[in-house]
Amino acid sequence: FLCMTRPLDITEPGARQRNMNDVEMGAGEGGIMEGYPKEDIFKYHKSAKAANAPISMSLVGMVTVPVSIGLLWLGFQTNWVVIFVFAVTVAALLFAVTLAQQILAIQLTSDQENMLAISEPIREGAEGFFRTQYGTISRLSVLLFFSILGIYSFRQTTPEQDAAGISKTLLALITAFSFLLGAACSGLAGYTGMWVSVRANVRVAAQARHSMRASLYVALRAGAFAALIVVGLTVLGVTFLFALCHVLLSSGNNEAMKPSDVPMLLVGYGFGASFVALFAQLGGGIFTKAADVGADLVGKIEQNIPEDDPRNPAVIADLVGDNVGDCAARGADLFESIAAEIISAMILGATMAKKADLTNEEMTGFMTFPLVVHCMDLVVSAIGILSVRRDAPVQTPPEDPLEVMKKGYMVSLGLAVVGFGVACYTMLSVAAYPSAWLYFYACGLIGMLSAYLFVWISQYYTDYKYRPVRQVAEASSTGHGTNVIAGVALGMESTAMPVLVISVAIVSAYWCGKMSGLTDKDGALCGGLFGTAVATMGMLSTAAYVLAMDIFGPIADNAGGIVEMSNQPPHVRDITDQLDSVGNTTKATTKGFAIGSAALASFLLFSAYMDEVSAFTGKPFVTVDIAIPEVFVGGLLGSMLVYLFSAWACKAVGKSAQEVVEEVRRQFLERPGIMTYQEKPDHGRCVSIVAASALREMTAPGLLAVSMPIAVGVIFRQVGLATHQEMLGAKVVAGFLMFATVSGILMALFLNTAGGAWDNAKKYIETGALGGKGSETHKAAVTGDTVGDPFKDTAGPSIHVLIKMLATITLVMAPLFLD
Repeated sequence: FLCMTRPLDITEPGARQRNMNDVEMGAGEGGIMEGYPKEDIFKYHKSAKAANAPISMSLVGMVTVPVSIGLLWLGFQTNWVVIFVFAVTVAALLFAVTLAQQILAIQLTSDQENMLAISEPIREGAEGFFRTQYGTISRLSVLLFFSILGIYSFRQTTPEQDAAGISKTLLALITAFSFLLGAACSGLAGYTGMWVSVRANVRVAAQARHSMRASLYVALRAGAFAALIVVGLTVLGVTFLFALCHVLLSSGNNEAMKPSDVPMLLVGYGFGASFVALFAQLGGGIFTKAADVGADLVGKIEQNIPEDDPRNPAVIADLVGDNVGDCAARGADLFESIAAEIISAMILGATMAKKADLTNEEMTGFMTFPLVVHCMDLVVSAIGILSVRRDAPVQTPPEDPLEVMKKGYMVSLGLAVVGFGVACYTMLSVAAYPSAWLYFYACGLIGMLSAYLFVWISQYYTDYKYRPVRQVAEASSTGHGTNVIAGVALGMESTAMPVLVISVAIVSAYWCGKMSGLTDKDGALCGGLFGTAVATMGMLSTAAYVLAMDIFGPIADNAGGIVEMSNQPPHVRDITDQLDSVGNTTKATTKGFAIGSAALASFLLFSAYMDEVSAFTGKPFVTVDIAIPEVFVGGLLGSMLVYLFSAWACKAVGKSAQEVVEEVRRQFLERPGIMTYQEKPDHGRCVSIVAASALREMTAPGLLAVSMPIAVGVIFRQVGLATHQEMLGAKVVAGFLMFATVSGILMALFLNTAGGAWDNAKKYIETGALGGKGSETHKAAVTGDTVGDPFKDTAGPSIHVLIKMLATITLVMAPLFLD
């Protein structure tokens, strides 16, 4: 990443000294659309340099070689699995860099300078906001780092840690460092999504002048670059931390510190990833949807101008928002999902291995199995990406872009089925239970089937080829209110099938795990929880490909804006519109996939929390009795948090959008020449308003989510001490987690699907159905789309992160809740 973020070689004199507002917002040297006089077209020679800057492969080699040597040494000090994981992840990261090199190698010709003039302020605006946003997040992370250091310096340790001679100070340093590492990797994962999207958008737009398949090819490979980096960084970070703890604590040689005790030391990494992802999703979501709502309400409804029209003062802010909200935030979201799943599965695998009294070699296999599965994910997803070709024979009717990507997904899924079986046989074979690996393999297949069903259900409820979205579009013909009613009803209905899939998956995987035959010292079957962990791994076994399809969406959306603003021929806009519509579906699909995996991962994290409480207290903690009044109240508070958090997130978008609407109206009123291309809109003003508002508004819901579970645990611990109720704080937090998880799953499903359906109902009308663009039906659909914007891109995705962050923060802070 040093080579990707290095200063560019800008040779134009004074290019870096230009007024930053002019560069960032596109307001300094002339118009950005062909409707303005020729002499007013941007002369972004700097832009051409930035957009075409290649990645220095020699610098990549200089960074990769010493890092690889260091990782190899660390692997040899641990075990062969760690060496294998390091080798695969480094290879996957290098492959991702190769994809980026191929994308940047696409040359942009001189007649495409107007496209560059549009893409450059988008790039600089996105990177500027990212730096400011992550500066704020970094300061909060450092504050929390010292808080963890202080709390852990006075907290109790587990009997295993006491026996191993791990002091409170050492434990504090390990947890705080792992938190910072998780936060840094999460931020880097988010940056990769934004980095590639702001460079690929103009190339996708340029390729749309040739064919739909060429444009899709570039957008999907750009998404694949970010996806492979996200998954690779996740696995590399967890493996590095695991190996480092293993070596520093000499767990392989010290009989007191067993390898099975190491995974519990990694929980800080998951908390750091979740913490950054939450604020990234909130800030990015508020930015992108405030700009989108403001642009649509004034531009489409009041001024009757098309989407992404260059006359709209908020259009650049909208396009910047696609990158900081959909790309950067989603990368951080999936990063923390996979990190949480890996760490919780390692904890459960170690716990089960101890109960079943497995050998050290067998225990290592169960602990490191999640790492091997995600290495397989990198390989099969890369093959799936390569299976999508640039050229294809002309078809009548034209091929569906979604079907092209789904074929690649099926390739990845088919390979994952085979690879998962090999991984289960290699890592989960137990001499005393020869058929155990087969049952765990069945758990993985359950997870894969669940993932496929989530993809299909999300497509059914959000693609306008199917009846639900068309019903919302038809409801628009009778007014704005009926459109909103139909969308809300669709969102509520859409929660049913995913919940059934999750329910069947958890129960089936649990009993498959039990049927493996592994028993504890009392003869009780103990493989059930690990079976659900394996199902979660199966569900995420193609996560890289699914994330690539997700990031494809905002890149295609940006490309459509660039095409519209540069006045490309209608057939080019038709191609980008088609890709944009498919991108809405893939984004909705990924959100469904993410909430499904979040549900399973949260169940694992909840189980890991109960294991941790048992480890600290030395007493069994296997049930939560909601008949205890305080525990039931904790559950109510957990459900309340989900609704309050969602309300604050949506309200933040509304407040920010109001500022944008007022600014856009002011510009149209004070500069009537904007509509006739005689005056230029001040795009920079809208970007500044949205950026300031997003940074201001993301703080309150984020701090609410971080502080509330800690406050609940500490307060009810004191209540328990006063009323002589043993472990009341831990029990109330368990109830809090249970209810928050259930409420959060349903709320996220509703928000994500309703928002996606409203968006694609509008897209369906824009194809010419029910009156087409500019009709009253279309205006009603735009209203529904604006209602759904904060649902699907701010509150909904933030809940994915919320429910996992609640679990990871309770894992880290559990000692605070104990007597």
